[in-house]
Amino acid sequence: MRESQLGELTVSSLGLGCMGMSQSYGVQNDEAESIATVHAAIDAGCTFIDTADVYGDGANEELVGRALAGRRDQAVLATKFGFKRAQPSDSMPNVVDGSPEYSRVALDASLRRLGVEHIDLWYLHRRDPNVPIEETVGAMAEAVQAGKVRYLGLSEVSGDTLRAAHAVHPISAVQSEWSLWTRDPETGILPTLRELGVGFVPFSPLGRGFLTGQIKSPADFEPDDMRREMPRFTGENFQKNLDLVEKVRELAAARGVTAGQLALAWLLAQGNDVAPIPGTKRRKYLAENLGAVDVELTAAELAALDAAFPPDAVAGDRYNAGGMSMVGK
Repeated sequence: MRESQLGELTVSSLGLGCMGMSQSYGVQNDEAESIATVHAAIDAGCTFIDTADVYGDGANEELVGRALAGRRDQAVLATKFGFKRAQPSDSMPNVVDGSPEYSRVALDASLRRLGVEHIDLWYLHRRDPNVPIEETVGAMAEAVQAGKVRYLGLSEVSGDTLRAAHAVHPISAVQSEWSLWTRDPETGILPTLRELGVGFVPFSPLGRGFLTGQIKSPADFEPDDMRREMPRFTGENFQKNLDLVEKVRELAAARGVTAGQLALAWLLAQGNDVAPIPGTKRRKYLAENLGAVDVELTAAELAALDAAFPPDAVAGDRYNAGGMSMVGK
């Protein structure tokens, strides 16, 4: 396993996103298989484990905590706070609380659910428009001073927000969506990250599974799958995006790898300050994802992927209007 540098924090270049073990991609959750997947990841050197307090309304942190019992010192553990549902019945998080008071309550709750004494990388999940980022990060910095957190991160923020936060306390990483079909970070947040020496953690690096080439129809999604409500997976957008993925499948076949491995290899080639966290709840898909670490792309192959998937090629936003209103702030 390679290593990536997120500020002063060293992590495995490929991490494991755990959200899907508890929510969003279908009701068929298997705790035993999920825990076995976390263990298999750690055994393979994929030790950067990502969760959040909102995933499964805390259930995912509890699951990750059980998986790390007896193995805590082998993992770099990341979680997030601040994003929550206004009502328990809401299907998606839709409010943000970045107040210092809530940050303290949320942190203690995360530590309790995870069953750990400290969190390695603690993110603000979304910026609270009603609280100056300096106040939120100031409270997060107090958690570092108290020994409850080692490093701080932000998610889905703008360059201006990152600068203001970084002036209060060093930010080690920013998490946002980045993949062949979400290219906007390259002209958005990425230049600021590299100017400040902050790492990038791309979530959904496989386009929420679309870039694997395994999704052929909206009917492939279970009734409670969040992708049914996302613009890129609905209407005419679905077929337009499916045509793009076919180009990736062709390039992957020529290289003798899977489409997903090619997509991850493209991200891994963007620099050692990048650490994608593809999510899975099954060992067989973990093994496939880890195979991307051994795929070294040539300049010609990278150019072919850029040509097949230019930044403006994908049809549809990645969230609905409400979700998009919370990103890049």
